[in-house]
Amino acid sequence: MILITGATGFIGRALVRQLSAIGSPMRALIRPSKQTPRLPKGVSVEVAVVSLADVRGLRAALRDVDVVFHFASAENQGSRGNLATTDIEGTRNLVEAASDAGVDRIIYLSHLGAARASGYPAFKAKGMAEEHIRNGRTPYTIFRSSLVYGPEDHFTNNLSRLIRSAPGIFPIPSGGRTVVQPVWVEDLVTCMLWSLENDEALNKVYELGGSEFFTLQQIIETIMDVTHRRRLLTSMSPITLRALTVFLEGVVPNFPISSFWLDYFAVNRTCAVDSMPRVFGLMPARFTYRLEYLIRKVWYQRAWSNVTERVAAIRAR
Repeated sequence: MILITGATGFIGRALVRQLSAIGSPMRALIRPSKQTPRLPKGVSVEVAVVSLADVRGLRAALRDVDVVFHFASAENQGSRGNLATTDIEGTRNLVEAASDAGVDRIIYLSHLGAARASGYPAFKAKGMAEEHIRNGRTPYTIFRSSLVYGPEDHFTNNLSRLIRSAPGIFPIPSGGRTVVQPVWVEDLVTCMLWSLENDEALNKVYELGGSEFFTLQQIIETIMDVTHRRRLLTSMSPITLRALTVFLEGVVPNFPISSFWLDYFAVNRTCAVDSMPRVFGLMPARFTYRLEYLIRKVWYQRAWSNVTERVAAIRAR
């Protein structure tokens, strides 16, 4: 049995679909909420409604579990999230419960740049969570990835939304020459599944990125080219841009960018370009070739897509 935390998130949903395709039994750990969990349709998966703060509940959810994929994080919640509670203490509780339950392995998704001493909250939280995992009794595999993109991501989709709603100009951090190495979500999940079948991955840390380096400006220009929406890019000091983001996050419901998101472009987040083919035998997808999901369909195309998805879900039952 495989337990997945953060199974309703972008990467968790991609993993659930791939595990379902190979027939692996799964259990999704869902935090208590009034909202219906967004699990992939037509997929057979058990659900355990437990908070990461509930160690006793975690022990029950881990019954008969061999492997844990740990994706749960408060980063995408922005100012509403609590990294200390979810990412740090939640991971510590999960590691303790996994040790008591005799879990064979924890597979954890971290960030390139994660470090306890980092000055950026998201990277600091991931670094502390990694320490809890390495200091636990359960064998582990840690994947440090650069920015992950795909049809349901909070990265390219949110940038596209902001570009679409921008009034002719679009602010970017001035002097920002930091680079990232976007990785296709299906490539990341494939590497994680590879680690399940290889004992040599036990107690290892892997760094993953795509085959290309991009600055934030290059990423924005690429998205504008794909979506055919041009905006004038204007430089803004990182401090001013962060203050503006914090203000908009507080007054605009569901504002797509958070202050944590800005941290992703505060430092270089790269690794060896051959890490994926050398270690996993997989040639990573090129960023510019995988962005067709950003192209908005006209209303009748969206309606037809909804109909076909519903029919496919009914047939899969």
